[in-house]
Amino acid sequence: MTTEKSLLPKIEKNPQTLRDIVQERMREAIIDGHFAPGDRLVERPLCEQLGVSRTVIRETIRYLEAEGLVEIIPNKGPIVATLNWDQARQIYDIRLLLEASAAAACATCRHTDFAKVLTPALNEVGAKMNDTEWGALLRATTHFYQLIFQEAGHDIAWDVVQRLNGRISRLRALTIAARDRERSGMSHMTAIHDAILGGDPDAARQAVQSHIADASRTAQRFLSDQT
Repeated sequence: MTTEKSLLPKIEKNPQTLRDIVQERMREAIIDGHFAPGDRLVERPLCEQLGVSRTVIRETIRYLEAEGLVEIIPNKGPIVATLNWDQARQIYDIRLLLEASAAAACATCRHTDFAKVLTPALNEVGAKMNDTEWGALLRATTHFYQLIFQEAGHDIAWDVVQRLNGRISRLRALTIAARDRERSGMSHMTAIHDAILGGDPDAARQAVQSHIADASRTAQRFLSDQT
């Protein structure tokens, strides 16, 4: 007599490795300004503060270098990368092309039950707006856009965005709470959300364009003052 074996339940989310946790901590420390642009990242103090080996710190620094958050300077070692307006302008140009295209496609091809995931994602962004630390808000914002890219079927485009995500998050941290913006970031994201769920690709594209233009102007003012 044979009995049918039940299938093993699928793992919905891979557990974080130690390296993943350290990368997240270091990334947030840079974005939050704990490490300022130009600060040296010295292995030994980092090992002591985080309680990890030099191997993990070196792997993390290499990963953050690939994200554009860290620079390796000859005879000086790793430092927190600076971010100037010329670099920021290029990042906004890339975001404009990719996000506008994804939002328009998502508005056209979204499933009827997409609101069940996109609306809670937008609400999560709103819930994190008043947090004292940026980490949870930036993760919620990234998740909101990830859903749009995935629903649009723009997986390769999302891979490109992910490679820029560290620098995108730094720019968001500069602009998201700025009080001199024409509209709040939450207002822009709500417009994108409404246009997509309303099935209006032109409005979705226009909402993204308005959002990027507003954020870009804010970042330019901030980075010009910084320079």
